[in-house]
Amino acid sequence: MLQAVKNQFNVTVKTIKYGLMREMINKTSFIMNVSFMILNNASFIIQWIVIYSLKDNVGGYSFNQVLLLWAIAASTYGFSHFIFKKSYSLSDIITNGKLDSFLVQPKNVLISAITSDIEVSALGDILYGYIVLAISGLTLTRFLLFTLFSITGAIVITDIAVLLGSLSFWFGKSDMIADTGNSLMTNFATYPDGIFKGLARILLLTIIPLGLTTYFPVWIITTFNLKLTLIVIISTIIITLFTFIIFYKGLRRYSSTNLMISKI
Repeated sequence: MLQAVKNQFNVTVKTIKYGLMREMINKTSFIMNVSFMILNNASFIIQWIVIYSLKDNVGGYSFNQVLLLWAIAASTYGFSHFIFKKSYSLSDIITNGKLDSFLVQPKNVLISAITSDIEVSALGDILYGYIVLAISGLTLTRFLLFTLFSITGAIVITDIAVLLGSLSFWFGKSDMIADTGNSLMTNFATYPDGIFKGLARILLLTIIPLGLTTYFPVWIITTFNLKLTLIVIISTIIITLFTFIIFYKGLRRYSSTNLMISKI
């Protein structure tokens, strides 16, 4: 079991490594993709500077907390799209029979499929997250907690993408549903939870698990709470296990299209 996990980890690392090497062949394009993503993210902070010039807080968040919210949202998005890029096109992979090449390999089908390519511009999101963290106040504890929650958050939004993409096993092409769900996760993640009231706030903290990906991490990094930290970690593990179960239940329904794409 441990050897299988080790082998899968090594394969994933090599896939990312070779994908990065491929993208860096054109260094100018690589640098521009990363740089423009950082600039694109930074442009949205301007609106918050204007808002906080008029108000002391928004939804109970200070300006530094909003910076932290944007940092964790960007870094979470970046890790997920850089490492697990294909989870966001899983519906297409399933409906067009592109799982065939992964089924014949002695590796985990789901992990192999969603890590088969990288999104290089997502490095800009990761770097932006750490830059903003430094601006909002950097200490070793905040750095370690930020990194932990960037990883757990990335796993959770990847899980959601896989769950939504897996609907294609039962309902055929479900890319529109998946795209809508993934967009909701991204769009709401950069707004203080305090501006949402009633049912909307409950949904964002539960069904749409932004509490796990952004809100709880911001609260914990601001004022450390061990109990809440354990809730985030344990919930991430539970959601991930549930995701694997659903995907493999769906995989039993998968119909090959005899489309074989070679993988190295």
